[in-house]
Formats: sequence, C-alpha cells, structure tokens
Amino acid sequence: MDILDLNKFHPNPSKPTFVVPPGSVDAHCHIFGPGDVFPYSPKRKYTPGDASKEDLFRLRDFLGLSRNVIVQASCHGTDNAATIDGIKAAGEKARGIAVVELDITLDELRAMDAAGIRGVRFAFLKRLVDPTPPERYQRVIEMCRQLGWHVVVYFESADLEDLAPFIEAIPTTVVVDHMGRPDVKLGLEHPQWKRFLRMLDEHENIWVKVTGPERISETGPPYDDVVPYGRTLVERYPDRVLWGTDWPHPNMETHMPDDGKLVDFIPRVATTKELQQKMLVDNPMRLYWPK
Repeated sequence: MDILDLNKFHPNPSKPTFVVPPGSVDAHCHIFGPGDVFPYSPKRKYTPGDASKEDLFRLRDFLGLSRNVIVQASCHGTDNAATIDGIKAAGEKARGIAVVELDITLDELRAMDAAGIRGVRFAFLKRLVDPTPPERYQRVIEMCRQLGWHVVVYFESADLEDLAPFIEAIPTTVVVDHMGRPDVKLGLEHPQWKRFLRMLDEHENIWVKVTGPERISETGPPYDDVVPYGRTLVERYPDRVLWGTDWPHPNMETHMPDDGKLVDFIPRVATTKELQQKMLVDNPMRLYWPK
C-alpha cells in the first residue's frame, strides 16, 4: 500500500521511541465505517477511507496506549452508530463524543450516555459542515450540562474572535480541538494566538487538545514549528490539556502522518514526567472516567 494515499491511514507506523506512561489515553481519534456496515452521511463534505474499530484497537496496542476517546466525525453526520459500536466493543477502554441533531431529546442523550458517550461536538469549519448560528446550540448545551457532559468545539484561529462570546458563555466544560488551529505563520505574538490564551486564562472550564501538529504545521514532519504552541499550552494549563492521535487523519492534503512519530512529538511539548502523566493519564481519566 502506498503511504502517500491520503485517503487511507499509514499502513506501517513506526514504533515510538517515547514510552507513554501506563494508562495513557488517545483522547482524539475516529472510526470510519466500514461503509458497507455503517454508511457515510449523504450530506458529507468528504468520503474517507474505511478505518475500522479493529484497526484502531491494533494501533492503540501497538503505540502502547490503554484507552481511546472516539470522536464522531462529520462524514458520518449525526448517525453515531459506528462510534457507539466501537465504544461497546472496547468496553471500559473507550468513551465517545457524539454529533447530534439539534432537536435531539434528553432521553436520546441519556441512552448515548449509557453507551459511553460523554460529550457533543460542534464544528465551525465551513469546509466540513454547513454553518449554523451558534445560538441554535443552546438547547443541546443545556442538556449536556444536565448530564455532566462537555462540549467539544472545533474552529480555526481566525474565527475565534466571532465565536468567543458563544464559547465563553457555555455553562459546562468545553474542550477545544487541535490547539484552536493556530496559524503558525503568524507567530506566538500575533493577536489571534494571544486571544486564544486570554480565553483559556479567563475561563477555567475551557480545556484544549494538544493534537493535530500534522494539520497545523507549515514545515511538515517533525513539526518543529508547532512545538512552541503545544509547549505553551501544556505548561500554562497542565490540568486542562489532552492529547490524541487524530487517527486515521482525514482530509490530509500534504502527507499521511506516521502515528509513531506523533507519539514521539509528546515529550517535545510535555517535557517532564509530571506533565506527561497529567496530559496522557490524569486529565483524560478525570474527564472521561471519573470515579
């Protein structure tokens, strides 16, 4: 298989040189299909290559990880069947994040909760989803608060200024995908990045995934230009950061990342054993597997 096939995950990832702490969680990954079992949404903006639960669990074990948080992606729309099927197959080794219709009922969300779903994702990338006014999400957000769930938001840094009032008003835990997608060409002193940090400084309910260097980087592997951003987040908000592979990396345009190298990115941003333990074990366990 050609590893330059950008519609299919890397077929032969390297074994990481970094050994993750016991109990480490991949807090952002996906399951796609198989399409003949779990059809893709007719409204999807892209069609991924199949990436089954069995493929995900093999990768989890190969990388030395213990658990997964399976995030519903837009290609499956609001049919969360593939995500929930993966959670059920993994048992206590997985939790999930759903994408839902805005008229969903509390009873339907409770059924998802029983299946291992712990939050709802709202994407604000116009190339992935049709735009929805943020105020239309309020009803679902209130139900998430009742269930003790969190809200995942996915946006690009240029759009934060417009979205910030909505995000900052969410009355439950918020998790921002992929470091808020900073534009690394602009540098750490740019107002966009400073606006993101100010939001995190002022709202302790907002967490962030230190994920997606392969999406954010302008220079490519080993993603040197992303390291200062990730390290800033981990050191400044050590109790509110998560990490994940983003496997199987849909919509990559330049290269298909090696998941072993993504694990080796971890100690470059979480530079001490204490920070690694928080980001990989303590924080995701507190959020997804509370005692």
